[in-house]
Amino acid sequence: MADTRTDLTLARAPRLMPALGKGVLTGIGKRPRPDAPLPAVRLTLPGVRADPARTAAYAEVCGFAAHAPVLPVTYPHILGFPLAARLMSARAFPLPMLGLVHTTIEIVQHAPLPADEPLDLTVYAAELRPHRRGTEAVMVTEARRDGEPVWEDRSTYLARHRTEAASEPATPAPTAPSPAAPALPSRAEWRLAGDLGRRHAAVSGDYNPIHLHPLTARPLGFPRAIAHGMWTFARCAAEAVPEGARAVRIASEFRAPVLLPATVTYAAAGPAFELRAGPDHENRLHLTGEAEIRP
Repeated sequence: MADTRTDLTLARAPRLMPALGKGVLTGIGKRPRPDAPLPAVRLTLPGVRADPARTAAYAEVCGFAAHAPVLPVTYPHILGFPLAARLMSARAFPLPMLGLVHTTIEIVQHAPLPADEPLDLTVYAAELRPHRRGTEAVMVTEARRDGEPVWEDRSTYLARHRTEAASEPATPAPTAPSPAAPALPSRAEWRLAGDLGRRHAAVSGDYNPIHLHPLTARPLGFPRAIAHGMWTFARCAAEAVPEGARAVRIASEFRAPVLLPATVTYAAAGPAFELRAGPDHENRLHLTGEAEIRP
């Protein structure tokens, strides 16, 4: 099928916080459904240069090497998120932006990303698809250098709502369930301070109130502030992806939020990794994933 999206080239990056605020207003009255039309537009922001000081601050918060000659593998997502926010906050976007849950992410880096070279970023909504808890949108971010693709990200965001599947009786459990996979061996334990959400917001621009303070998280259903999903993914990527790796595929599923402050355990074996609750709650998974280092 031919791609019928309209290309729109921007002169400057959208401001993230106004886009998030707009998303609160435009989401009023939306009724998510997987067969709704998506905005037929593809946003491009050419010549994006990462600010060295902001990149170093982000690297420090997320566990990457500061002042490295290449960008952290997750950083183009941060650079491109204002474009995604502009799309998702539009009235034509079928899901309400407020309350969207980041459920999965897959990043493929095709070539190194020198920190001092500009990138052309493109963002678009690829598809809607049904989920057992609602409707998911697939958002794609692409980075090109001199016209060649060097990095891409496919992220899914869930709008939770009642579905026909949720109203059906649960399928009876089998009489002999298969045994659970053994836990991956622990590699590191991280103690996360209560201000981690504010620190990540300062380097990413994502000031969603659920990450900032218990007083702003409680009205949205959380007893305490929660860590950004992109922080948990980036922190695991900093462990799973060797510094200087040229080509990488890294993907994760977000399983449960991390309430701050917290102690979490990073575990890994081969390409698989996971982030789980501290030593007293080893069976509670926050994130699972896999990293493939390519030649």
